Amino acid sequence: MSAPPGSPSILGASLKGKVALITGASSGIGAGVARYFASLGCRLALTGRNMDNLQAVVEECIERGLERDQILTIQANFEVESDVKKTADQTIQKFNQLDILVNNAGTAFFEAGLEETLSLENFDTTFAVNVRAPLQLTHLLTPYLIASKGTVVNNSSVYGIRTPPIRALSYGLSKAALNHMTRCIAEELAPQGVRVNAVNPGVIPTQIAARAGLSDEQVQEWLEFHKKTHAMRRTGTVEEVAKLVAFLASSDSSFTTGETVLTDGGNHLLVTALD
Repeated sequence: MSAPPGSPSILGASLKGKVALITGASSGIGAGVARYFASLGCRLALTGRNMDNLQAVVEECIERGLERDQILTIQANFEVESDVKKTADQTIQKFNQLDILVNNAGTAFFEAGLEETLSLENFDTTFAVNVRAPLQLTHLLTPYLIASKGTVVNNSSVYGIRTPPIRALSYGLSKAALNHMTRCIAEELAPQGVRVNAVNPGVIPTQIAARAGLSDEQVQEWLEFHKKTHAMRRTGTVEEVAKLVAFLASSDSSFTTGETVLTDGGNHLLVTALD
């Protein structure tokens, strides 16, 4: 239904009928972005390592209004260069266009720190997934983004801007690199009408902490602790990040590029944790 004359349009309404590739869409923020984009009528290419989880997200997207043939699923491990290329190739083969690239797939490791052990293997894996893969994928899909005057949204982190209160050096370095990559590519592609931005979430309850090696009990302690590292006294939600991604991907932000936008509940404002 169109909005009455003179009234504001629905946020993200311009995404209807567009094609979006969302990496790491089988859980967490990527799954939330997929569900929200589906509700706006955006056709989707979704990647993930776990196909069972990815298929569950597909069903949720169908419940929100998409047809099954409007969704492509790709099993991909973004540590592997050939899987990144496969993702680009299959997306274009399916849709023959790309309007939105959401570089969401990421990984993290909790480390002991420089005074104990520093794992260069973990460092290499973190940069492969968090930096190299988004760079490679954006490079491969740039001609299609130029053709559509499309948008790129990179999922970074507040810890790409400030130091984390936990030992996650490689993760923080990778997100700082992703933020600067966002600015560099935005400047390069702006004359072609392509906008490139990044979201920088605070702590969002997803599976990333468990995958980084924390037990269920440690995850709950970690989340409780982080409520005190956000000025708003709480952690964020996947849905809150998804709405910001939709804003940056849509024509609602048509004069915005090269930005690293915080959605962190004021985490960056605090020098010390709250009592």
